[in-house]
Amino acid sequence: MLLIVGLGNPDPKYALNRHNAGFMAVSAIARAHGFGPWRSKFGALVADGVLETESGRVKTLLMKPQTYYNESGRAVQAAASFYKISKDKIMVFHDELDLEPGKFRVKTGGGAAGNNGIKSIIAALGPDFRRARIGIGHPGDRAKVVPYVLKDFAKSDATWLDPLLDAITDAVPLLAEGKDNAFQTRVNHR
Repeated sequence: MLLIVGLGNPDPKYALNRHNAGFMAVSAIARAHGFGPWRSKFGALVADGVLETESGRVKTLLMKPQTYYNESGRAVQAAASFYKISKDKIMVFHDELDLEPGKFRVKTGGGAAGNNGIKSIIAALGPDFRRARIGIGHPGDRAKVVPYVLKDFAKSDATWLDPLLDAITDAVPLLAEGKDNAFQTRVNHR
C-alpha cells in the first residue's frame, strides 16, 4: 500500500492558504482518480483508492492530517503503523518556502529545513520518507514567514497553481510506481 499525505491545516479558514498546498494536491489526486469518500481515521481525513500504473493497480491511501500542520507526524505514524507501510511507500506533499512559486521538487530523506510539519513526521518516523515539495516562494524576511504561509494564495497564483495541481494528478501513477525522478520531470514539463 502507498500512503500519500498532504500537509495543511484543517480549519476551513485555512483552506486556500499557501500552507495548505499539500491538502490541495491530495484533494486533486482524489478527485482525478476517483478515490472513495473522505472519512475520519488516525486523526486525519483519509480516502481509499487505487492508482492505475503501467505495472498494474497500486492500492493507495490519501491522508489529510487533522492535527494541524505542526503535529502531522502523529496521524502519519498511526496509519503507517496500522497498515505496516514502510517509509519508502510514504510520500508527503507540502509547501516549500525555499522554492520559487510553481517550482516542484521530489526527494527522499533529509532535514526539515524549518518546516514544522516535516519536523513532526521526522520525529515520528525518521527522515527517510519521500517528499513532494511545492514551491510557494519566500516573503524575503524571516519575520514575515508565518503570516505569509497562513495567507491565501493570490488570485494571480492560479496561473501556476492550477496547472501544477493538474500536472501532479496526471503524473501521480509514476509516483505510485516509485519512479520519483520521472514523476518530478513529468510534472515540471507540464
